[in-house]
Amino acid sequence: MSGHSVEDIKKSVKVYIGVFTALAVLTVVTVAASYLDLSFGESFFLALTIASIKGTLVAGYFMHLFTERTAILAVLGLTFFFLITIMFLPYMAFTDQAAI
Repeated sequence: MSGHSVEDIKKSVKVYIGVFTALAVLTVVTVAASYLDLSFGESFFLALTIASIKGTLVAGYFMHLFTERTAILAVLGLTFFFLITIMFLPYMAFTDQAAI
């Protein structure tokens, strides 16, 4: 265990147990919310909110997005650049044909 003290490992384990507990509680909330008598819009918003919170927890802690900011932000920035490029190219082709 190069560079990791026992206290650091215990702290990480506590964080992962807390995230696991939060995910388990949110799963129970999701199941309980499915039994509520809500309209489609309300139930969709509630389900999307719970799923977003759970996704943020998973991505933030298990995929280390909260701790490795520099590398992650560089990769996300590059990905966003290519997404915009790929989305913009068909738009340019469409507007080019519309001008003819």
